[in-house]
Amino acid sequence: MASAFGAVLKKHRQKKKLSQEAVAELANIHPTHVSLIERCERNASLNVAKALAQALGVPLSELIREAEDLQINDER
Repeated sequence: MASAFGAVLKKHRQKKKLSQEAVAELANIHPTHVSLIERCERNASLNVAKALAQALGVPLSELIREAEDLQINDER
C-alpha cells in the first residue's frame, strides 16, 4: 500500500506541476520526507498523509482510494 500511495502522491503532485519542495512547504514537512514517501522508503503517517492531501487540494479519501485501486490492479 505504501508504494501505491507514493505513486498516487507523485501523480497528483506532477499533475499540479508542483515540486516536492513546494508540496512539502504547503504540508509543513521536510522536502526529503516527500521524496522518501514517493519512493516508498518511508510510510506516511495519517497526519502527514492528510497534510499532503490538503497541500494538493485533494481529499485524503481520494488518494487512498486511488492507491487501493492501483494496488488491486498490480496484484492482478
